[in-house]
Amino acid sequence: MGKPSTAAGLPDELRRRLGVPDAVVIGLGSMIGAGIFAALAPAAHAAGSGLLVGLALAAVVAYCNATSSARLAARYPASGGTYVYGRERLGPFWGYLAGWAFVVGKTASCAAMALTVGSYVWPGQAHAVAVAAVVALTAVNYAGVQKSAVLTRVIVGVVVAVLAAVVVAALTSGASDAARLDIGDDATAGGVLQAAGLLFFAFAGYARIATLGEEVRDPARTIPRAIPIALGITLVVYAVVAVAVLTVLGADGLAKATAPLSDAARAAGADWLVPVVRVGAAVAALGSLLALILGVSRTTLAMARDRHLPHALAAVHPTFKVPHRAELAVGAVVAVLAATGDLRGAIGFSSFGVLAYYAVANASAWTLGPDEGRPARIVPAVGLAGCLVLAFALPSASVISGAAVLALGAAVYGVRRTLAAQSS
Repeated sequence: MGKPSTAAGLPDELRRRLGVPDAVVIGLGSMIGAGIFAALAPAAHAAGSGLLVGLALAAVVAYCNATSSARLAARYPASGGTYVYGRERLGPFWGYLAGWAFVVGKTASCAAMALTVGSYVWPGQAHAVAVAAVVALTAVNYAGVQKSAVLTRVIVGVVVAVLAAVVVAALTSGASDAARLDIGDDATAGGVLQAAGLLFFAFAGYARIATLGEEVRDPARTIPRAIPIALGITLVVYAVVAVAVLTVLGADGLAKATAPLSDAARAAGADWLVPVVRVGAAVAALGSLLALILGVSRTTLAMARDRHLPHALAAVHPTFKVPHRAELAVGAVVAVLAATGDLRGAIGFSSFGVLAYYAVANASAWTLGPDEGRPARIVPAVGLAGCLVLAFALPSASVISGAAVLALGAAVYGVRRTLAAQSS
């Protein structure tokens, strides 16, 4: 199918300096982020008492996607993730479409995380705070990926500590009732699927590890280890938090909550914990935003190298060894969206794009041969089917807008190919 892509020997080569712990932390910083603070309520609204089933379904699809991505990243350890895998295994169009879905969808996700920061830190000036957060974290990424990894490690520690405090307060309170975990008649198949699609938004951070393939040491060993470790830790954290919140709020109370973990702390009688949760939510969103900008800029770099985006964005800073122009461009676009966008719309749109991206990853993994580290056939098959089902189970507005943007990207690709053929 083609030789593994690598940037080795190129003048714009990125520096390999991340080991397994750093890669795991970057993945955790993306997954254990604002999603757990924000996604539980809309997921409970969709699934009702079937919330935990939706979480399990999202985890299965995420595992398949993670396994497919890890095997592909080990073989193609270059920046770009599924953009590179699709191009090498399925052809230029599918690689381009995956890259387009990732950049557009995750740019919207960056805006959503920035707006989450603003809504917790200063609700009256949420847009202004969101823009300030984007500018600050773009500067951190510009200074070098290692600094990003260090800061992400601190953020993950703070968020996990806050989540642990909420879990302990909820499960040890007199308001906790295990009967609230029972699945009732309000749970429907369609609702559970929609909840899984919404919760998948919070699992998708392991892509950050794959898109950093050109910056990790020994990628054939590091990436396949880091992705499942990060995903496994995240699943345990999410499951424990969801159970704890459900036992004090119930599915109905959780569905109506505007700030689920804060409401759970209040219901547990731990009012002192509410401001701590607000700070934790803001820190979590900052952690997600930090890793998202990192990942989007690397895919932008890869697409610019192949001239699917302006080639000027392929430049790597001679001192910091980061794709500085791509990072500045991504930061500028996200800042504009954060200044003008809507949080709920950004999350729904992003979910559709991310699922489309992973559909291409699973299709690419299906083509791997036995000597190329191919996973068991059922893994990419379930992953591909799961991505498509969850994508089209999302709210109709998200499906329509997401499909329209993917169609626009495909049209742009077709026009460029036609013009190139005419000029040659």
